[in-house]
Amino acid sequence: MMQVIEQGAQAALLAPTEILAEQHGARFEAFLKDLLVRWAVITGKTPAKEKKSIKEKLHQGELDFVVGTHALLESTVSFKKLGYVVIDEQHRFGVNQRKKLIEKGDGVNLLVMSATPIPRSLALTAFGDLDICQLKEKPKGRLPIQTTLLSLARVETLYDHLQKALQKGQKFYWVCPLIEESETLDLGHAEARAAALKNFLGDKVGLLHGRLSSSEKEEVMAGFVAGTYQVLVSTTVIEVGVDVPDATVMIIEHAERFGLAQLDQLRGRVGRGAHPSSCVLLYGNKLSKVGKNALK
Repeated sequence: MMQVIEQGAQAALLAPTEILAEQHGARFEAFLKDLLVRWAVITGKTPAKEKKSIKEKLHQGELDFVVGTHALLESTVSFKKLGYVVIDEQHRFGVNQRKKLIEKGDGVNLLVMSATPIPRSLALTAFGDLDICQLKEKPKGRLPIQTTLLSLARVETLYDHLQKALQKGQKFYWVCPLIEESETLDLGHAEARAAALKNFLGDKVGLLHGRLSSSEKEEVMAGFVAGTYQVLVSTTVIEVGVDVPDATVMIIEHAERFGLAQLDQLRGRVGRGAHPSSCVLLYGNKLSKVGKNALK
């Protein structure tokens, strides 16, 4: 990316969620602070005046690099000389969406990244015109994640374990398949689980889901990172890219309702620091033997 910028072209990084885009922004801020790189972050929540300014600077070549969500795909976003595009979590974007960004420049170099590529992407690695780079080693100091299956009928046995973990200053996620109670699906939902955990663990429990406003999501995530919340009850909104190194436990309620790629992504939210981490897959009582073997 820096080589492209040094040659007078622009670079863009596309992320699927605002949380991930902001996280990338925070990392690039630390990385680029001593370099003469003009850059910005643009998402759906970016104020209209600021968004207009970013678009004008991109068009005039006054920004070298931009991090953004689907906001980068808008027809009103144009670049003076786009030369390099990075697409994070490539499987979360459609073919036309990726094409739309690439076509904002001429002869654009493309880097796509994914830990859980879709079949089309795998086929392209075998038969397409792609240079492949595989990251097979974990960052130094990371330990394997211990994965356990547990029946939902025994869910309360987790509470004592979690309370001890909180006393040690650890953090954990609890993911539910639904936001609120459903009239048609007998599944655990985030609102009820958050309420139950608050009754047991107190005000260290935060709730995050897709119906919250952007500012509310940011506030909850900031609270979790800072330690105001040690427990984050959530839906799959945290599936992609959330990086909290001191979060050590991932609990997935009704794990049988999630795809294997989703489970892999969710489990990857823990084990990102130097502490031992674990993932608990809670399954419903009606889970078949085949379904249980799939989770294993």
